[in-house]
Amino acid sequence: MKHLPLLLFIHCFSCLCAQNGAPPTAGARSAAMGYTGATYTDINSIFSNQAGLAHLETPAITGYGEQRFLISEIRAAALGAALPTSSGTFGLSLHYFGFEKYNEQRVGLAYGRRLLDKLSLGAQFLVLNTRIPEYGNKAALTFELGAMAELLPQLNLGVHLFSPARVRLTDEENLPSILNLGISYLPSRKLALFAELEKDIDFSARAKFGLEYQIIEAFFLRLGTATQPTLLSFGLGYSLPNGLAIDIASSYHQVLGFTPTASITFKQ
Repeated sequence: MKHLPLLLFIHCFSCLCAQNGAPPTAGARSAAMGYTGATYTDINSIFSNQAGLAHLETPAITGYGEQRFLISEIRAAALGAALPTSSGTFGLSLHYFGFEKYNEQRVGLAYGRRLLDKLSLGAQFLVLNTRIPEYGNKAALTFELGAMAELLPQLNLGVHLFSPARVRLTDEENLPSILNLGISYLPSRKLALFAELEKDIDFSARAKFGLEYQIIEAFFLRLGTATQPTLLSFGLGYSLPNGLAIDIASSYHQVLGFTPTASITFKQ
């Protein structure tokens, strides 16, 4: 079985990074800013905190792909779409991770709604599946919850909880339960700062930080860092007047190397 070493590596990598069902990257924008996302109010919030969907005013769709550590067999891709209505914003998310001999799929139905002018709530129901052709499929159901509040005109708070109920994948493994607490501070129209604390019930807390600077009207520079494991990240974003946006990013793990990511987003 020539793929056995790679399968063992992916299994260890999945456990280390809480891959099996954990929230995926919130696009290249998130990857560029230390994998933050708890206070995002764009379409990327469908992956990181569904309460942010309540801030969308027009339909939007996004797709992204990433090559983990430049290893061809370890890739991820996702698609998210959201539709604002008078009853709240509804969304659909799809995510794929892996390769032919080992892969994980995720389908989510999301909803976000404003309760008050400065408070929004969100949730997503998820169907997760892990497939190893020689052993079959293993499916699981779970959900995630989020809230977002404007504390001050330039200061926002976001809280997101993934899989609060302990869902068993196998006799020895559960889906990770992960809490994210984040703030964003916008000291000016051109600058946004992000800070988050992530706690997996089975691992040490992780700190994440991001910076986004609007160089010119349509061009963004992004930087980030995170701990546990330590990584650095950077990226660029370009927005067109027709609602199309392209983002690229790369993160650097001190042991495993670079992970490039690219996103494309369209909103009406």
